Amino acid sequence: MELFEGGAYLLNGTELVKDGPDVAQILAGKGLAADAEEARKNTIAYGILSAHNTSDNMDDLKIKFDKLTSHDITFVGIIQTARASGLTEFPIPYVLTNCHNSLCAVGGTINEDDHVFGLSCAKRYGGMYVPPHQAVIHQFAREMLAECGGMILGSDSHTRYGALGTMAIGEGGGELAKQLLKRTYDVARPGVVAIYLEGEVARGVGPQDVALAIIGATFEKGYVKNKVMEFVGPGVSKLSADFRIGIDVMTTETTCLSSIWQTDDTVKQWYETHNRPAAYKELAPGAVAYYDGVVKIDLSKIKPMIAMPFHPSNVYTIEDLKANLSDVLADVEKRAKVSLGGKVPFTLADKVRNGKFMVDQGIIAGCAGGGFENIMAATDILKGRNIGSDEFTLSVYPASTPIYAELAKNGSMVELIKAGAVVKTAFCGPCFGAGDTPANNAFSIRHSTRNFPNREGSKVQNGQIASVALMDARSIAATAATKGELTAATEMDTEFGTYTYFFDSSIYEKRVYDGVGRPDPSVEVKFGPNIKDWPSMISLTDNVLLKVASVIHDPVTTTDELIPSGETSSYRSNPLGLAEFTLSRKDPAYVGRAKAVRDIEAVREGGECLCKASDELSGIMKTIKEKYPDVNHENVSFGSTIYAVKPGDGSAREQAASCQKVLGGFANIAKEYATKRYRSNLINWGMLPFVIGEDYDFDVDDYVFVPGIADAIREKKDVITAYVVNKDMHELKLTLGELTDDERDIILAGCLINYYKEN
Repeated sequence: MELFEGGAYLLNGTELVKDGPDVAQILAGKGLAADAEEARKNTIAYGILSAHNTSDNMDDLKIKFDKLTSHDITFVGIIQTARASGLTEFPIPYVLTNCHNSLCAVGGTINEDDHVFGLSCAKRYGGMYVPPHQAVIHQFAREMLAECGGMILGSDSHTRYGALGTMAIGEGGGELAKQLLKRTYDVARPGVVAIYLEGEVARGVGPQDVALAIIGATFEKGYVKNKVMEFVGPGVSKLSADFRIGIDVMTTETTCLSSIWQTDDTVKQWYETHNRPAAYKELAPGAVAYYDGVVKIDLSKIKPMIAMPFHPSNVYTIEDLKANLSDVLADVEKRAKVSLGGKVPFTLADKVRNGKFMVDQGIIAGCAGGGFENIMAATDILKGRNIGSDEFTLSVYPASTPIYAELAKNGSMVELIKAGAVVKTAFCGPCFGAGDTPANNAFSIRHSTRNFPNREGSKVQNGQIASVALMDARSIAATAATKGELTAATEMDTEFGTYTYFFDSSIYEKRVYDGVGRPDPSVEVKFGPNIKDWPSMISLTDNVLLKVASVIHDPVTTTDELIPSGETSSYRSNPLGLAEFTLSRKDPAYVGRAKAVRDIEAVREGGECLCKASDELSGIMKTIKEKYPDVNHENVSFGSTIYAVKPGDGSAREQAASCQKVLGGFANIAKEYATKRYRSNLINWGMLPFVIGEDYDFDVDDYVFVPGIADAIREKKDVITAYVVNKDMHELKLTLGELTDDERDIILAGCLINYYKEN
């Protein structure tokens, strides 16, 4: 795998010419001009973005999407935000799936109450509702929503349908609320990186192997961060549609903005199989296309991979892991000390028995692993074999009911059951820690999307820890066939079949409510007792005083650490209830600190001076007034902030930001933000996304005063002066990065809901 240092031209979809001092001469020899800006317009991505851009400026995009999709831990908050902002009907197709809280297993009635809310909203506002266990969000979108040249916005980070010719983006709920209110998705034109595929994968290598290899090569370098990955080259035609889909869904873990693939007869056949031939059209780069970077991949060189805990980028070939067990496991344990903060003993050394690495659990599931071909390939490996009667277990979750039905009809499900696997309904739980939670100290291998700390259900604060590694379904099946001994699929003598899929659309026709374009305002929205409105939020004051409520020095902080997944998902419809879990796995004292700040701010909003809150705060205000004598309780508000090196990797869920906001959070301070979507979530909840370039060793309970912040935002200042306040004032230089005019107005208004009320 090669990552080009600069850009490159792609000629006729096959020949790469690296940008450089000789490029003009090389292209001239072919009768072509070296005009990078014109050639950028010939990428597939540019064409799709241009067709959906409502501004007259391709550098500052204002995108209107064709369709929206959400699941049942995001759609309640999105619709509640839109309702508070004047929603009367869904202006474009909006699909509400129920694949995250579908077990309805905890919290009393509240999960099913959310589902009832969703169905009533689909009826009232004219949407589509997919009942629990029918399909995971992304498989339904592939089967029923994707179309070549289209754009879909989803409130889940793995909203990726590029392999089917759809540019899809996963964002926080605020961005979907904007679309529901006929506003736009505003973003600077992203760079486009070619993922140039050549060669053909070896027998036993699956899409997760290719995906993990790409993630391992690009994530830490930030090579495709906030860019569009465009898959091109002769190797694309060697991959089935399901295989492409399996690679594509994992592009989220590179931190790219979106993805798109060239399309061909393979994709055309996919649409025909799914009874939607009109959704297909050929997509290909122009004769001369320019890319801002290139990842060149020889598919024939990809080997079965494993992403060890605790990140999808922590990748090795299975071959290298087995050959260097002690070194790799020592490295994982070293990483664990950082990720887990030394709060619980962690070792994988006990998994090595007689020189073999033994696994406790295998899962093939969800939008990444639950595809038809992945499960068929696993069946081929397991046919005539079994997983044994010891510790190892195997669960398989087909990604949709049509896939489930086809596996039943063609006999594959019987083979899996005979081998000892448990075949379950469509459910996203294993991806975020709400299903198949392993035992303490267990090691799980999963063809799912993430392996962050706590995603498998660990509660470090209670002394419980398990860990997940990501692998392809084929190698998981091979490991299952050897009773839990880590085994690559290429080590098995398996004859893989050619699979024909028959999609039965009547399954959805009988169960999915489709009210798109037919809103019925006579339908009352049904609210369960856990569905709460957002609390009121004030607009930004002239000045802000922040108290540091948590300091996180980890190289990267995931959204799972900011607001845990798993059991907390039951409270996603209750802003104040959910906020109690904020940073609970990372810094359990955070909530108490943040609430203390919020309580003081509530008194200030009632008209009291901050200097009366406590002796400490009185001293802080006295120090500030020596330099800024006009500061008073009317023009300075008091909120909390967290400092983290690089927060926001992972999920798109807005609650990572909104929970801080409802606890009185006014800002984040970071060296950089891991993803655009987390930064957008902060902005949509009226929080200041500060970036600090210098090294400053913040402590919990530090005070940071930001004078003139409202004017700085209005005046679009590049650098904002702030102060760490103790007995004196230590000056800091902060930035807010690029902000659109609307984003500035949202921050000034205090949050997206306030912004819409004002407009």
